Amino acid sequence: MVVPLVDADAEGIAPELRGKVQQRRFRQVVDRVLASGNPQAERLRAAGVTSGADVTLDGLKDLPTITKADIWDNYPFGLQVAQDQDIVCVHGSSGTGGRPTLIPYTAADIEVWASVMARALGGAGATRGSVIHNGYGYGLFTGGLGVHHGGMRLGATVVPVSGGMTERQIRLIQDLKPDILTCTPSYAIHLGEALKGEPTSLKAGVFGAEPWTEEMRAQIESLLNIRALDIYGLSEIIGPGVACESLDSDGMLNVAEDHFFVEAVDPEGNPVPDGTPGELVFTTLTKTGMPLIRYRTGDVAALAGPVPNRPRTLRRMSKLKGRTDDMLVIRGVNVFPTEVEAVLLRDERVSPHYLVVEDRRDPSRSELRVAVEPFTDSVDKPALGADLTNALRERLGITCVVTVLEPGSVPRTEVGKARRLARWNQGDPPLAGL
Repeated sequence: MVVPLVDADAEGIAPELRGKVQQRRFRQVVDRVLASGNPQAERLRAAGVTSGADVTLDGLKDLPTITKADIWDNYPFGLQVAQDQDIVCVHGSSGTGGRPTLIPYTAADIEVWASVMARALGGAGATRGSVIHNGYGYGLFTGGLGVHHGGMRLGATVVPVSGGMTERQIRLIQDLKPDILTCTPSYAIHLGEALKGEPTSLKAGVFGAEPWTEEMRAQIESLLNIRALDIYGLSEIIGPGVACESLDSDGMLNVAEDHFFVEAVDPEGNPVPDGTPGELVFTTLTKTGMPLIRYRTGDVAALAGPVPNRPRTLRRMSKLKGRTDDMLVIRGVNVFPTEVEAVLLRDERVSPHYLVVEDRRDPSRSELRVAVEPFTDSVDKPALGADLTNALRERLGITCVVTVLEPGSVPRTEVGKARRLARWNQGDPPLAGL
């Protein structure tokens, strides 16, 4: 299926022409950062950059990076470039020690955000005639308002239902007959279970804010009878819409690279070839409130070129493999929680509700524990546990402690992101039954 472009000049331009636009915008953003004199400007000057004329995208790998820790160290707005009177809103996410990660937005930033989100929704098949059931939370979290901005820019009707209150959500889906669903993938599962197979008007869903696997995609599509697409974003860069799958992107996410230049790097910061997983590093080319140059996201994915002979000429990224800070080292083996999910959800007996537990109560021998629940009470739990233990050993190369709980034992999340990983250092287990 080929999906029409929302913004042909941005999404379908020849890559070499887009590269010229990127280069010009990159030099402009470097000049803006340098003029601010903020800590990011000091790092650039220390690296020998005195103006935008000194830099090229080909030499981007030689410039210093910025991290979330730098945003926290300069809390609340020490990396802001725009004047205070030009800031129209603030978004962010929770941080350590009670400090959130706050990002100031200008009106121009909101325009960029609305534009890339409109493209993302359009790639999922949304049009001016669509009704978008928006189940992302509204507030400092960028999910709800990001979809809202994009849906309105597209000219669609947005239903700002936000998260939670599942019975009300089902009633609105039945009565307003939306064709597009937006929420976290874990909540899509929850909605699908609550609908109990009842047919709906939904055709596609755009699900993000959590890493999720192809196996979870299959479960969502089976429960809701829709196409399930992934969307990626983070408030530091703009929010959702940094990249998004389209119905014709072959399972990868189109990066809005006219606004966000993407790299994938190894742990030492060196670029990795296309197709090789690496940490995503973004440079904002058009942000005016708090532009970031070479922001290390901590998210791990692989990059690729556009799908040949398709309208979209954008570079693509894979679904997230995980996060650098979520990577577990169990007895010398590197494990991402998404690898565990891929094994669990391949088994038709296993529900999509699970918890991965890094057990470090004995520092000399760490364990990886996996709590799962079957769909029904009739499942042979010992046999399921043995089968999953073998499958995980084959995939990961280590033996995991699998606990099969009663259906409904793993807590559900109606609002916010699902809890998939817990660390157990001492005291009571993070989940009853372990």
